[in-house]
Amino acid sequence: MEDGKIRWGIVSTADIGLKKVIPGIQRSKTGIAFAIGSRDKARADAAARALGIERAYGSYEDLLADPDVDAVYIPLPNHLHVPLTRQAVEAGKHVLCEKPLALNAEEAAQLRDLPKDRLVAENFMVRAHPQWMMAREIIRSGELGELKAIQAFFSYFNDDPGNIRNMADIGGGALYDIGCYTMLAGRYFFEAEPQRVVSLIDKDPQFGTDRMSSALLDFGAGRHLTFTVSTQLTPYQRVQLVGTKKRLEIVIPVNAPQGEAVSLRVDDGSVLGDAVMQTQIISPCDQYAELVDVFGKAVAGEAPLPYGLEDAIQNMKVLDALFASAVDGGWVSLS
Repeated sequence: MEDGKIRWGIVSTADIGLKKVIPGIQRSKTGIAFAIGSRDKARADAAARALGIERAYGSYEDLLADPDVDAVYIPLPNHLHVPLTRQAVEAGKHVLCEKPLALNAEEAAQLRDLPKDRLVAENFMVRAHPQWMMAREIIRSGELGELKAIQAFFSYFNDDPGNIRNMADIGGGALYDIGCYTMLAGRYFFEAEPQRVVSLIDKDPQFGTDRMSSALLDFGAGRHLTFTVSTQLTPYQRVQLVGTKKRLEIVIPVNAPQGEAVSLRVDDGSVLGDAVMQTQIISPCDQYAELVDVFGKAVAGEAPLPYGLEDAIQNMKVLDALFASAVDGGWVSLS
């Protein structure tokens, strides 16, 4: 570590790293954006110059071989997540990997044999954002009554055949890219695991990816999560948490504006519409910086890592079941 801070290496020059995670590292209290690697040295050099990163490498292997790098962030295409995570941990690095960690639970479980003194986690930054944490505290307080229904919608429009999200063989499609967030909302806010799932998938005839997926997840005790995600609909995202007394709405649940205030809205339903809606403003926040600090404190031994490899494997088990249900045409049990 440098001055008590974790020196991060970024594996690739993907946009999510350049535009979101590296700025988050630089705003964090625990991390330094120390090195960046690309298969194109010129791209790595350009990114390092633009972002003030000390070291640039022309291969991922060279970055992983740098003994001064403490942890790495991996924003590569989905099919490369497990092999690069393995390489990084075997090189002595802690790993924050972009979601989803793997293409299926079996592949993710292969990482269980890695050295346990290195941490592995998925980049679900939403769980570090105060709006998700505050929403869960409101649920726990009983203000909503019993939380019984969660409805989530997440969409954007992308029909570019050259975009990795539209390449089926490397893990493209709506469920992998954004359905993981809507699925996660159920696990996070119910604080439970789904017992069974059923899904419906519409595939793009050219790409072979799921361009729209809808699902119902049964969490038992009369608790349901329903969601629709799409890579070819107008951009929109919302999470509704509906209890027996009140409803809570997270207005921008995933792509919260970096460094800007956001809002939670609570409605008791006494007047239809928004007439009695109460809005709670969440102070400006960088959820990527928050997650970097959660991970950094765990690396430093200051706090346990709340969501690690086993949590990532469980996420993949749910996604596996959703894909299987669409093929089988019925309920798939996870219990």
